[in-house]
Amino acid sequence: MTMKFLVFIETDMGDAVASSWEALGAALSLSEDVEALVVGDKVSVVAEEAVQRGASKVYVVEDETRALFDLDRALADVKHVLDMSAADAFLASHTLNGRDLAAALAAELDAGVIADALELSLEDGRLKGVRGVYSGNILVDVTVDGSPQIATLRPRAFAPAEKVEGRTAEVVLVDPADADSPYEVLGVQRAEKGEISLTEASIIVSGGRGVAKDPELGFDLIRELAGVLGAAVGASRAAVDAGFISYDHQVGQTGKVVRPDLYIACGISGAVQHLAGMGSSKIIVAINKDPEAPIFSVANYGIVGDLFEVVPALTEAAREKLGK
Repeated sequence: MTMKFLVFIETDMGDAVASSWEALGAALSLSEDVEALVVGDKVSVVAEEAVQRGASKVYVVEDETRALFDLDRALADVKHVLDMSAADAFLASHTLNGRDLAAALAAELDAGVIADALELSLEDGRLKGVRGVYSGNILVDVTVDGSPQIATLRPRAFAPAEKVEGRTAEVVLVDPADADSPYEVLGVQRAEKGEISLTEASIIVSGGRGVAKDPELGFDLIRELAGVLGAAVGASRAAVDAGFISYDHQVGQTGKVVRPDLYIACGISGAVQHLAGMGSSKIIVAINKDPEAPIFSVANYGIVGDLFEVVPALTEAAREKLGK
């Protein structure tokens, strides 16, 4: 028996939230019967992209009241479309909005949630997820009762559904569900972006315990290389725990799962939880004084040396190559 999925495609001011395509990709890896729900304002382009990325049917709730995510309205829309779809499982990305929606839906339907899943599979007709507990030190298998089965997926832990021009599927326009919001949005002011986001970066330069002899200088060198490459700055859990850099830079099961085109690991030995967080990077470059460091087992290119010498040399070479 094939499981039928409904995937929530989150939008923000008419644009799809990128990690929603990862949720769609996860569903398509498990079933051919995958439908999508797009909620927002002026989202016809997003709906068409959902078709091109493989959804067999796309439900669209399009209204100016849906331009910004509203939990009460989104919950009502999802419940309505679930009745129409009769899906066996509901997936969303584990964003701030996605996790709130999944929790509210589970409470309404008396169902459980596989939250922040790192892996997802089917076993005897049931969803099985893998997620971290005890600060990510232990990975556990999780299944849930209730119908539909609900799961949220950690951003960047799954490959996005591939976009193929020429695909066709039914697009169903759905009237917004009747739901009042307890608040009114008077205006939106976007925060200015500072450093490049780890989860959005195509290049990441990360530092680990290897900066210990001079943490401030070590991360200054890493930031300098990142600046030349247009990269985000990451870190291992060991570096964060030691106070060398703040938690928002942490890569790994206890931090952010990343999937950049290029990942440069500087002075990172390669603990299992760190490798799980960056092992899907397309190209991995490792810099470490220890030739036996586990990071070299996943690296495409390895440099055995002191990061305090290697990183400045890489920065200079990058400047010459890029003309910066």
